[in-house]
Amino acid sequence: MKKVLFLLAIFCALTANAQNYLISFAGTGASSAVNTVKVENLMTGTTLTFDGNDILHLTATTGIDQVENGQSSALKVFPNPSIGNPKLQFYPLHAGKAVITVFDITGRKVAQIQRFLEKSLQEFQLTDLNNGFYLINIKGNKYNYSGELLSTGTANGNISIEQITNNKVVDVKQLSNADKGSLATVDMAYSTGDRLKYTVTSGIYSTAIIDIPSQDKTITANFIACTDGDNNNYPVVVIGTQTWMAENLKTTKYNDGTSVPGYCWNNYDINNKNIYGALYSFNVVNTGKLCPTGWRVPSHSEWGELVSYLGGSAGGKMKETGTTHWNSPNTGATNESGFTALPGGARDLDMIFYPIGHSAWFWSSTPGPFGAYYRCLIYDFEGHGWGETMDVYWGYSVRCIKD
Repeated sequence: MKKVLFLLAIFCALTANAQNYLISFAGTGASSAVNTVKVENLMTGTTLTFDGNDILHLTATTGIDQVENGQSSALKVFPNPSIGNPKLQFYPLHAGKAVITVFDITGRKVAQIQRFLEKSLQEFQLTDLNNGFYLINIKGNKYNYSGELLSTGTANGNISIEQITNNKVVDVKQLSNADKGSLATVDMAYSTGDRLKYTVTSGIYSTAIIDIPSQDKTITANFIACTDGDNNNYPVVVIGTQTWMAENLKTTKYNDGTSVPGYCWNNYDINNKNIYGALYSFNVVNTGKLCPTGWRVPSHSEWGELVSYLGGSAGGKMKETGTTHWNSPNTGATNESGFTALPGGARDLDMIFYPIGHSAWFWSSTPGPFGAYYRCLIYDFEGHGWGETMDVYWGYSVRCIKD
């Protein structure tokens, strides 16, 4: 029993920061198809975009997982720990001969087979493993996968490797097409606890989802129409019970097709349009026609509900990470809400602009006794500010909330 616990401790130490997960994507709501997926690792700044039918393979390496040709492990071993008869699943990058080898903890080869494998999901079973820690290596045509296994079995140790099928579907939803040659896995480096932002797109629809993966899963995006008077389409994000636009509004037309009179781009530069959106006066907000049909400018209390849901450091949880758009140090920015606040600045009555990168100012739809209420995020503060301004002709950014 002590030996088993010792091996389990080794296994846990080696795998605690080196998990490999398979993430697939599906759609619901306005569309069931997924065209593209953009993944952003909010901890490292890494970004990856791929076809919506592909499988995201989050990879992590330790000294055991490191392989000769620089490819990360794409091997799934389950159950793990095992009582002696685990299964192996993997997806060869290319068809051709592959060698599967099992080593014990001393590095001694204890089992090996060679097979010609198609480029489709493969499944093998190991049998008669004894109690111990094992390393598994699969070397094929331009790929080299490796992983580890803890066995608590009591067999005689005459290990065999048997091919079960080359078309069995892995235990992840939406992988029913895994036997099709067009299916691909896309590798992305991942460390346990990393926060990922998926932007899942289907035609004109786009949904942002925040995730900290801890297992194989299917991410299902709820596609919701969010199209303004200029036919700009916006990504959406669900935060608590609220559904928000995940970008700043940039329309020049009301949702009835008429022109918006009181707007501008920061510094009058149209190049700022697609990133930071437009700056609008409160009189424009107060028409009730600025947001896409089915959406509205959030009230002061609805902003408060968002902040309350996020809890402490709400501003940091709303701000886009990094310093591509925010000034350094962008204090406390985690974007764990997926709101992705951008610092569009503001315009005062003298037509002087607060510079891009410094702060984000958002109107609410709520008038006050002297003017109207707003919310504010700043580059060097992880909280958020709010207040009432008498200057309803100032230009602030707008985010819309779903009716």
